[in-house]
Amino acid sequence: MSSVAYILRGCRASPSSSLLLSCTTTNTSRSFSALSFSPSPFSFPSSSEKLHKVHPFLRMEVLRFLLPKRFIRHFWTGSSIAKTKIKGLVEHLKEYGVIKSKNVAEVMETIDRGLFVPEGNPAYVDSPMPIGYNATISAPHMHASCLELLEEHLQPGMRALDVGSGTGYLTACFAMMVGPQGRAIGIEHIPELVAFSIDNINKSAAAPLLKGGSLSVHAADGRLGWPELAPYDAIHVGAAASEIPPALLEQLKPGGRMVIPVGNIFQDLKVVDKNLDGSINIRNEASVRYVPLTSRAAQLRE
Repeated sequence: MSSVAYILRGCRASPSSSLLLSCTTTNTSRSFSALSFSPSPFSFPSSSEKLHKVHPFLRMEVLRFLLPKRFIRHFWTGSSIAKTKIKGLVEHLKEYGVIKSKNVAEVMETIDRGLFVPEGNPAYVDSPMPIGYNATISAPHMHASCLELLEEHLQPGMRALDVGSGTGYLTACFAMMVGPQGRAIGIEHIPELVAFSIDNINKSAAAPLLKGGSLSVHAADGRLGWPELAPYDAIHVGAAASEIPPALLEQLKPGGRMVIPVGNIFQDLKVVDKNLDGSINIRNEASVRYVPLTSRAAQLRE
């Protein structure tokens, strides 16, 4: 999906307003004014918001759409980030309102993304990266956003399930947050990625948790969850399902939360809360674009 489509999907239907953004281009740079609104079928959640108040998902995508790739590369790998690597990236995510929590900032600084991105890829650029087998590692702002949404359900001693764990980055973050008394489980149906993720984790700050058994990664169909250690306080799904898998709903603990992208062509990041009485509340957090949650055979055919 193009950046334009991504941005439009982030808007919500309204009879009164749409996004307008003034962009000025020169040979060396582009500048743009604050957002304004005019009659159209699209609008942001609040038509009075300016650029610095727009939802972080959209703000990051507006920047990525407007600025040339070479500028984005410079933006994320400039002198400050080159010196401090992941700390610089975290500071930028905080500046743009993606990271608000001190705990999320700390865990993203502790677990070095560079250890989880295949060699040759720019680990600290805010972009998804291919990891082979028709899979990707999500962009840092998506990881940060999911950690923010799940933070209250990743307290020490809690249990977290990461479906489609890929290179193991977010599973390692979960493990650091729930600590040695909790459990963090990664599920990935590509065995080669499971082996890769275990190697990555062993190089990271989460290695003692892997060795101690509170962190584990398994080769399995993530759509079925991991019932052996259910129920889970937090469930994260890193690929888009056509509908929420019933097994994951069942394995979500009362009082727990799941974050899952749902949809085919158009996808929404859904926040699923299970109430203490077992009832379910679902809300849309943002429009997103993920690879599909599917079978191993179907993924490898794509």
